[in-house]
Amino acid sequence: MTDFRARIAAAYDADAFRRESHRLMDMLADYLANASRAEGPVLPWAAPAVNVDRFAAAFPESPTGDFTDLIARVLSGSNHLHHPRYVGHQVTAPVPLAALCDAVSSLLNNGMAVYEMGPVSTAMERNVLRWMAARLGLPETTDGVLTSGGSLGNLTALLAARQAKAGYDAWNGGAHAGPPLTVLAPKTTHYSLARATRIMGWGEGGVTPVDVDDRFRLRPESLEAALEAATRAGRKVIAVVASAGSTATGAFDPLEPIADFCERHGLWLHVDGAHGASAVLSPAHRHLVRGIDRADSVTWDAHKGLLMPALVTAVLFRDGARSFESFSQEASYIFHGDTERPWSDIGLRTMECTKEMMALKVYACLAVLGTRLFSDAVTESYELTRRFAQRLAVATDFDVAVQPECNILCFRHTPAQVPPEDWDALQTRLRERLVTRGDFYLVQTRLPQGVYLRITVINPLTTDADLEALVDALRAAALR
Repeated sequence: MTDFRARIAAAYDADAFRRESHRLMDMLADYLANASRAEGPVLPWAAPAVNVDRFAAAFPESPTGDFTDLIARVLSGSNHLHHPRYVGHQVTAPVPLAALCDAVSSLLNNGMAVYEMGPVSTAMERNVLRWMAARLGLPETTDGVLTSGGSLGNLTALLAARQAKAGYDAWNGGAHAGPPLTVLAPKTTHYSLARATRIMGWGEGGVTPVDVDDRFRLRPESLEAALEAATRAGRKVIAVVASAGSTATGAFDPLEPIADFCERHGLWLHVDGAHGASAVLSPAHRHLVRGIDRADSVTWDAHKGLLMPALVTAVLFRDGARSFESFSQEASYIFHGDTERPWSDIGLRTMECTKEMMALKVYACLAVLGTRLFSDAVTESYELTRRFAQRLAVATDFDVAVQPECNILCFRHTPAQVPPEDWDALQTRLRERLVTRGDFYLVQTRLPQGVYLRITVINPLTTDADLEALVDALRAAALR
């Protein structure tokens, strides 16, 4: 056996893999237990340059055998999303079973461009999407794909909307083969929408903003004026993009009157439900997305309300045939036949060609843990956030920007000793103090009234007591 053959055999040795796996699982289980008990900081803060030095890339030529030491350093220095005082970005604390599925996916490495490269994961994806579509109330004609995040999901949906409503073949003819296009969207829409339209070559005018109300929800009565303004500017409006759980404040646009407007004007309705589509799982809160069943396309992130590791986003099309219109390609070594478009060759409908087995973790967790766990997680996160907002609303030294509809809350600390003109700077200082000390991980946002702290109660391990502790920590930090 050559030296290479010996080394490659060692790298793929099943017994060595078993030993490393057992050690790794013990480490991860200990990490999960400690983080869940709120032991240690949420984020062990270190400046970027410090971490670059800590992980200097001195890669050896020969094996070192220190895998567990390396992982221990990764665990100790990372952001601990399973810590109950993680209330930051819209990335959940994944249910542990899903992490095991990721290991299976990585080892099998069944890319999903064509069915034969991922037969099981392709079947699972189809059934996961059917389940999600049924929860949304979409018809049996619905089809779609899983893709890598809400930003790519929105782009995928808008590409299909363009082919359906532009009036010309923009895929083959280019962005300038017809009149410039635009979509109507609330002023508070996620930045991925502007990014998607610019990628498609629509430029700055690719998104026409629509006024929002005092709760940051799109005003349906403002759609007509926005349509007229876009038309006067020489733009052809092809779609309205509504938010179901906006990123900044968690606002839910009124979908039914928006759908009525789209029907009257022959426009595509896309609902960015990356965050809030999960409300359909909660009997107490599904009314927030009433009308989502009338959408032409919907995005829904499983790595938010469904407790999955990032990234898993469903893109669902009411007319399943439209899912083939996002992308068009020729690759004779993969796709065979000029007219045949089998649903099972998922690479025909996604930006990704080689795609991980995304559906495995969603399918396995729904099948093994049951759907009620995820329904209850949505309900509890929404209700916990609302209880906290009520607690802040009666405090004399806090200001809630808007009463939360879901699990996103914007608020600020307004102690009497700090003049209003200094409130913006105070919120920034408070966040920095809590995050760098590792007490909590939260973020901030700028609203028309100024800078606000922003929390997303997305970790199912977070309790009322943790949020009470956040109030105490903010008050104490403000006195320093």
